[in-house]
Amino acid sequence: MPSELTKHVFAVVDARDAAPFSRLFAPDGRMIFGNAEPQVGPAAIEAGLSDFYGTIKELHHTLVNEWVVGPDTICELSVRYVRLDSKTVTIPAVTTWHLDDHARIDSYRVFIDLTPVFA
Repeated sequence: MPSELTKHVFAVVDARDAAPFSRLFAPDGRMIFGNAEPQVGPAAIEAGLSDFYGTIKELHHTLVNEWVVGPDTICELSVRYVRLDSKTVTIPAVTTWHLDDHARIDSYRVFIDLTPVFA
């Protein structure tokens, strides 16, 4: 059963509203998505995620496995994307995050190959 935080994180991401997602981060929180450059701070994370949302119609995360060890969470996922041409692509991914002492995300990494989404 997924943790409450994991359910919340992916519900917010799947809603395609970057602002609530960015509020989960510490002021110096970092997000690295695939092989993209790190985005640092809630404003940069919100802007980057908003830009990404503009390249797809929708997405949905299905949790395959979750491991929570202290402040660290590792999620194995199956992510379904609906492209702008309405074709659907499902891709495996792993997302990890670390919480700071105030329960805010200070490190968030997404390991994924998005090539099929944009092919």
